[in-house]
Amino acid sequence: MSELLVFTGAVTGLILAGLVVFLVGQSQLALQLLTKGLRWFHQRRGRQLLLLLLILAVFGLPQVGRMGGEFLNSSNSGPVSGSASEYQRNAVLGRTNVAIGGGGYVTGIYLHPLQADLIYIKTDVGGFYRWNAADRRWIPLTDHFPLAQKNYYGGEALALDPNNPDLVYIAVGNYTARWWPHQGTIFKSTNRGEIWTKLNLDLKMGGNEKLRWTGERLAVNPQDSRMLFFGSRRDGLWQSLDAGLNWHPVTAFPGTLKPGIGITAVVFKSQVPGFVYAVAYKDGIYQSPDAGITWSKLTGSPAEPKRLAVARDGSLYVTHESGVSKYANDTWQDITPFRRAKTFNALSVNPSNANDLLVSLGETTSTKIYRSLDGGSSWTEQARRRHSTVPWWTRFMRSQPWIAAIAFDPKNTGRVWLTDWYGIWRTDDISRQPATWTNQEQGHEELVLFSLVSPPEGALLISGAADVEGFYHDKGLDQYPSRKLELGKAGESLQDTYSIAFCEADPQRLVRVGARRWNSTYNGATSTDGGRTWQPFADFPTNKMPLRVAVSATQPDVFVVTISEDQALRSTDGGASWQRVSGLPDASKGPWNWSQSLTADKVNGDVFYYYSNGKVYRSIDGGNSFVPVNRSLPREDWHSLKTVPGVEGEVWLSLDQQGLYQSTNGGKTFNAVSGVKRAYLFAFGKPQSGSTTPALYLYGELNGELADLGEGIFRSLDRGKTWRRLGDPQRPIGKDPKVMEASRQQFGLVFVGTGGRGVYYGTS
Repeated sequence: MSELLVFTGAVTGLILAGLVVFLVGQSQLALQLLTKGLRWFHQRRGRQLLLLLLILAVFGLPQVGRMGGEFLNSSNSGPVSGSASEYQRNAVLGRTNVAIGGGGYVTGIYLHPLQADLIYIKTDVGGFYRWNAADRRWIPLTDHFPLAQKNYYGGEALALDPNNPDLVYIAVGNYTARWWPHQGTIFKSTNRGEIWTKLNLDLKMGGNEKLRWTGERLAVNPQDSRMLFFGSRRDGLWQSLDAGLNWHPVTAFPGTLKPGIGITAVVFKSQVPGFVYAVAYKDGIYQSPDAGITWSKLTGSPAEPKRLAVARDGSLYVTHESGVSKYANDTWQDITPFRRAKTFNALSVNPSNANDLLVSLGETTSTKIYRSLDGGSSWTEQARRRHSTVPWWTRFMRSQPWIAAIAFDPKNTGRVWLTDWYGIWRTDDISRQPATWTNQEQGHEELVLFSLVSPPEGALLISGAADVEGFYHDKGLDQYPSRKLELGKAGESLQDTYSIAFCEADPQRLVRVGARRWNSTYNGATSTDGGRTWQPFADFPTNKMPLRVAVSATQPDVFVVTISEDQALRSTDGGASWQRVSGLPDASKGPWNWSQSLTADKVNGDVFYYYSNGKVYRSIDGGNSFVPVNRSLPREDWHSLKTVPGVEGEVWLSLDQQGLYQSTNGGKTFNAVSGVKRAYLFAFGKPQSGSTTPALYLYGELNGELADLGEGIFRSLDRGKTWRRLGDPQRPIGKDPKVMEASRQQFGLVFVGTGGRGVYYGTS
């Protein structure tokens, strides 16, 4: 037995060594080790194969699995918990979101008529998701698009093939405006969104434009799955007769199209083969009895329809700017449930009962839902009890504002889904009064981020966001924050937080600035407890939009704030009073400007830096005045200026396609980092064990031997001399990466905030 154990240990060691060597990239050496071990085993102890395999299974392979995860960034993207060391072992950059919980407009929901729990959602800026009923989690379906294809995260439309649960189409594109250079397109998937194939239709699309909550623009003929229609915003009606392979314009469509809105809905009448409706917004509803060959306008149709639905008895229901209408037997009937109400939007007809209808008020924060059980002859307002699984959602967010879509579940009697400004809700018994609605947010992360900080003590992350202000992530990265950032007493809010900074010598002291966009009110706040609570500035100039803030490294009451299209301001008393800064140009227009132009030295409390149009300015008097110290840098609108923790006078500057630059003499001279081709974002984090050199993280592209890797996220432990790629190349964080920060508490932990997919984090 002892001989067997010795032998088993030796062979196990050889095999494990081979596997480990393979994992770190030496595949040829790994093959030799594995072959040698297995050959020796076969010659010496072939009979004891079963015992050895059992020993390996119990003791060896789990260790190999753990080592593989560390070497290859394990693909486990599920939630993690506990200490930051666990984040280091489990989170794959590009696959793992910081748990925040929704926060963005979900403009459509789609339930397959044949397959239970096969549900998709469409968002305006965060792509598309599919429901995983077993895990009660939304799976993002478009995260493989890289930065160059960020336009594809705008959700214009989605269509299911009602005859094939595996087949789904999406129309993508953010904007149709002239200033937006990107074309939208349509993708097709034959495996429920796991893999997408681009189709041959390139048009401007507006997933984040007006009336994105109406629809649906894309439809599959239930009588012939090869036939599709797409209603565009600027280019009319399009048709495919071969399941999306080829497209042609429907020139016979006579509707008058409103620019930028176009055709908002296409709906088939499944009871009549080839019968289809299409909406020309501001004009009316048109019908075609022959699959688009001829068209006629429905006389008396609403001019501004929002959504259309055809019941199983063939009746057409329409929500519109002036109410709700029904079209049956060639006659229009006004069936508006509440006469004083005006705009209605969301609409659903029970697929099992043609007389069972749900509608909601539209384009309002005081959304009401009405139900009819007799085809619209009478209505009942639905009483609702709302339960939020996201603790920080405010009363306003829980009120289900601006409902976009509502849908009966065809496979679960009584179950209804709806989507609104911030997420997805479900009730399992719509007949109950009041019905209990619960938001289903797990996996749905759609926030737009402005700022991230990771102080050397306290919370691993503090975030500044659009619309919901931001968060002190008190429960780590895998659980929702307890509450969002607030001003003073509970309930006061800035709406947006544009910038957050802390004092290097006292990280418990933080400053942030932001705005209430809805009424153009601007202010900021300070924290003395690491970001848990905040007190608003005692005073801030009116009509001055703050963009960036930098805090003195040694004096927490001294900070500089840049102002949109104006001169920067400075406070030396924690925001009680303000003085104009001298020597700086006016800042860029805000708030939708993410460049990081202002920073403070991490050691010398009197020194601040600023970049603008190829020049670096420096202040040596606590931000009171600035003078240019370097005029020779390239000009670049998209830039980030940062200083190195623990090192006085070391300044780094990223200039997108023009590279990454380093200064070691307070900005007087800069040297390009030779290995960097593109520096889109960068950040400094905690050094690795045994080193004092901060870890440097880069979102960009490299030159030299690593050029073939293309765009990605990289880390250097020697100030940019050598690099290692991080994360999953198949999940490149392409949805508008806006800000990047790295943990000052845990080596290898890095964060990327996006413009519509929340915050990603990863470890290495």
